[in-house]
Amino acid sequence: MHADTDIPASLRREALDLLLQRHSPWPLTDPAPPQRELDLVFQAALRAPDHGQLQPWRFITIRGDARIALGEVFARAARERDPEEDGERFRNKAMAAPLLIALCARVLAPHKIPESEQVLAVGAAAMNMLNALHLLGYGGFWATGLNSYDPNVRGALGLGESDRLLGFLYVGTPKEATRAPERHAPEAFVREWTSPAIDVAR
Repeated sequence: MHADTDIPASLRREALDLLLQRHSPWPLTDPAPPQRELDLVFQAALRAPDHGQLQPWRFITIRGDARIALGEVFARAARERDPEEDGERFRNKAMAAPLLIALCARVLAPHKIPESEQVLAVGAAAMNMLNALHLLGYGGFWATGLNSYDPNVRGALGLGESDRLLGFLYVGTPKEATRAPERHAPEAFVREWTSPAIDVAR
């Protein structure tokens, strides 16, 4: 328990119970969060752990008609990857939610903080955003795929050589009620390490 807070234990448990219901609903539709709530989502992102205080997170919002333009970017990139691809399925991806947020990492390299840790900081920020969206009553779905690794897509988004595109956060309201996946028992994924016997004789 933090000594510098007066949040009642009951409220803490209620918040935790809500987080334990978080999942990635699909499909998503209007409404997306208004700007005042979206600001809270980004504030939550900036609370992520950040080794070295490098603040590597960068977010690009795409909504309204900008999604149509992004769909063209997706489709063109798909055709360049494969001339046999008509790009339609990738174009549709840009319209799959009322709001898309490109998740980007501004990587400093060379740097004493490894690139992997800088990218992990953005991943932690994205998880904070998903949790915040859930607590506000919205749905969030983090997707990667071929376009996330395509230099043409990165270029169209204005990203530089040192930037990494970690995917797109699809944001909106669940189109229909969905049930969270069955919660697994932690014991299947957690084990305790104890130090092995060490011969300290000299």
